[in-house]
Amino acid sequence: MKLVAASFSWPFQGAWLPRFAIGTLVVLFLPITFIPLLGYSIAATRRAQDDPAQPPPPWTLSASLISDGFWTAVVLLLLSTPFAVALNPLADAIGGAHPWPVSYAQSQVIPHVEAALLLALPWGLLLLILMPHGTSRLAATRRPGDLFDFRTTLREVKRDFPAWNLVAAAIVTAWVIAVACVGLLCVGLFPGIFYAILVSAYASATLHPPGPSGTNPPAG
Repeated sequence: MKLVAASFSWPFQGAWLPRFAIGTLVVLFLPITFIPLLGYSIAATRRAQDDPAQPPPPWTLSASLISDGFWTAVVLLLLSTPFAVALNPLADAIGGAHPWPVSYAQSQVIPHVEAALLLALPWGLLLLILMPHGTSRLAATRRPGDLFDFRTTLREVKRDFPAWNLVAAAIVTAWVIAVACVGLLCVGLFPGIFYAILVSAYASATLHPPGPSGTNPPAG
């Protein structure tokens, strides 16, 4: 519980201003920088596993960062594709069921917004169930296959349900804070997203501590 609670202050340890400046720029240029951002989130998880007392890692472009980011992007795409495919059919069904007259523009936009909101809950729940343990294992083992081992992830969630529940609560809270930052100087959303990523990384790290030596295996 204490380790998960510490995730909210961890992003501000060390020289946090330069880290947030770079992180905000990276978030600003999404989706171009999607893979490096995801790779950095794995590096942050690995740093928290190695030594929770250390601040998040500095921004360093490396083959490991790009590889981790690429495989994390692939698994996110895999998990998100069914919901993307379901969006238009669900929107069409919602649009056909509207009992009140709407303009053509509204008939195109409103059903898609409602469909997206309906799909957001199961999509978010699926990511909460599968991603924290998977990314934590990837950070610890450096094996991309651990991201796709959903059977092991489900077993770990069942085994560590109280710990997973705390981690999920921390992640959700961090992303709520990120959305709440929209109104801060009109740019608060971008550092808010980076903050949520760091909180999520630290919280996920508590699910899979490093090996007996106290450190993760070196990069291959």
